[in-house]
Amino acid sequence: MSDRTPRNRAPQRRPDKVRQVAYQVIRQVSSQDGYANLALNKALRDQRLSGRDAAFCTELVHGTLRWQGTYDAILAGSVSRPLAELDPELLDLLRLGAHQLLRMRVDSYAAVNEMVTLTRAEVGQSRSGLVNAVLRKVSQRTLDQWIAAIAPHSDDDLFGFLSIAKAHPRWIVEAFADALHTDGYELDDLLDADNEPPRVTLVARPGLAEVDDLIEAGATRARYSPYAAVLQGGGDPGRISAVSSGRAGVQDEGSQLVATALAMAPLEGPDAQWLDLCAGPGGKSALLAAIGSQRDALLTAVEPLPHRAELVRANLRAVPGDHRVLVGDGTKPTWPEGSYDRVLADVPCSGLGALRRRPEARWRRTAEDVAELRPLQERLLDSAITSVRKGGVVAYVTCTPHLQETRAVVDAVLAQRSDAVLEDARELLPGVPSLGEGPDVQLWPHVHGTDAMYLALIRRQ
Repeated sequence: MSDRTPRNRAPQRRPDKVRQVAYQVIRQVSSQDGYANLALNKALRDQRLSGRDAAFCTELVHGTLRWQGTYDAILAGSVSRPLAELDPELLDLLRLGAHQLLRMRVDSYAAVNEMVTLTRAEVGQSRSGLVNAVLRKVSQRTLDQWIAAIAPHSDDDLFGFLSIAKAHPRWIVEAFADALHTDGYELDDLLDADNEPPRVTLVARPGLAEVDDLIEAGATRARYSPYAAVLQGGGDPGRISAVSSGRAGVQDEGSQLVATALAMAPLEGPDAQWLDLCAGPGGKSALLAAIGSQRDALLTAVEPLPHRAELVRANLRAVPGDHRVLVGDGTKPTWPEGSYDRVLADVPCSGLGALRRRPEARWRRTAEDVAELRPLQERLLDSAITSVRKGGVVAYVTCTPHLQETRAVVDAVLAQRSDAVLEDARELLPGVPSLGEGPDVQLWPHVHGTDAMYLALIRRQ
């Protein structure tokens, strides 16, 4: 039997390589709970995609994952049976096609044909007819027209409308409205900011690199952090020698600001021992250690997971000084009470403040996750206060604006302790506007261009 293509049958087109790579990354994220940024970066390297191809692939992956919930609502009105009955592989193909049709400048005819070809290659000829029919139906309306057709009217159910129109689960929309104390235009602005890809922000670790070094490598000075620069146009930060050597790193400006605030807090008496209670992967540890090294202060970084502890060590590799990385549980200190002068408690949280850079996270997290994390957050903050000496300071930090993970945690812990007081943290972020009524600080993507980092400064009495 010949393996040649019969004369009466045209050879099948090969799928577009960039779309195929994007689809395979999306499948890895969906089926294996992978992280989009890690899976995508590896795929781009392995497949040697760069320039326009890499940018196109990135938008395909991040955009499809970011708008997944909205596309599912649209597809539910375009498929004759419940989406739950579709094979996951087929549903991801439809989502990828919907993104090209509704939010990218891709010709609809080309988008449908490319997705049909990709379907044949990935899941077989028998599924291509369904993909063709569904995507042609999707292409008959714009995104705004689809939203008007399937979302509740904003006057009747604002949060339900925003959930579809802005691609956020309803519970997150409600949590953001609570944190903002508004359901008006500012909520719209925040949700829109969450849907914009973040800038690549670098940190020049003091004593090791200067911001000018990053500017010479093509970055521009950031707005607020004295150590920050923005890598314009994206690209691989590893190409910059200061980054590849560990003298600089990739770190959101908000993350830099909260770590720097702890280092800037006024302190009387000794200032030689600093603690990062929840250190992995080590960006804040490296910045604190670099600042501390200029004052003859040593940092102890604690991380319960060995592989994340190795990431902390890698981040600290260029910082001078005998800084320590301990594998351990921050809720069960192995050091005496009051051992440290400054303590950072950057606790595990829902991560709702970093939805810009983690497009899949919004659909994975649930309101139950917030409730489950709350006891751990309280134990870690209590441990941090116990670990700091009298007169020392603790920075309680989260990458979420959810009130149950921010002020509620601080209030609950301080209510049980008579030896700690909340101080005004706003003066520790000089030049940063719109910090609210205090004494704590909440940064916002739509206001500050940073992740939604929260900071509470606590002093032990």
